[in-house]
Amino acid sequence: MIPAIFTSSKDPKLTLVGAGPGDPELITLKAIKAIEAADIVLYDALVSDEILKMIPKGVPTLSVGKRARQHSHSQDEINELIVEFAYLYGHVVRLKGGDPFVFGRGSEEIDFAELHGVQVQFVPGISSSLSVPASIGIPITARGVSESFWVVTGTTKNGDVSSDLVLAAQSSATIVILMGLHKIQEIMEQFEFFGKGEVPVAVIQNGTLPNQRSIVGTVKNIVALAKQEIIGAPAVIVVGEVVKYAKQLNSVILETIEN
Repeated sequence: MIPAIFTSSKDPKLTLVGAGPGDPELITLKAIKAIEAADIVLYDALVSDEILKMIPKGVPTLSVGKRARQHSHSQDEINELIVEFAYLYGHVVRLKGGDPFVFGRGSEEIDFAELHGVQVQFVPGISSSLSVPASIGIPITARGVSESFWVVTGTTKNGDVSSDLVLAAQSSATIVILMGLHKIQEIMEQFEFFGKGEVPVAVIQNGTLPNQRSIVGTVKNIVALAKQEIIGAPAVIVVGEVVKYAKQLNSVILETIEN
């Protein structure tokens, strides 16, 4: 239940913080300062252990992580906790992977907090949609190759493949798909339908972390490769000719695409 009166001597405050893609060296200085000023931290499952170590000793923490089909708290429950803890503790830092405004539901949490009288600040984070492809040398735009990019969620609120993928699959742009690994077969079928079977695809698991793993193939064979290599979530999918730029996988890319 949301408290009607203050129980802390501090004004209730929320700072929504983007922790970046996982590598602790890719979190911003402003984010670190916010963490150091927290009275309590609510963090997501995709925040790396090294970043969690930045939380000052003695500051209470609570995992409210949500992954595909594995939710410790519903979004409504998280919203309620943010407001409740803001009144109980003062400064709540809501720590989320990547950037909270890129499929992070950050706007929902801000709107709910403001509705209940909580002061709100926002610290952007480096989005995995940009940094994870870059971590293996893939530029999501390249002159003469890709003039634009789409960032699409692999799964909508209803659990379906996003209808935007139908439009994206008809484009020459680079397509970056987040939270789509468990729907990868359906997603690749959309691209194949529009004659994109030979377009290069990369799947990058645990991007920017020490246990990062990557596979590269084409629209027509990436599903089989993902199963063969037992690639799991969290993973970013990149579809487009720019995948050929991947530095650490050049020999694999050429062999796979040519065959």
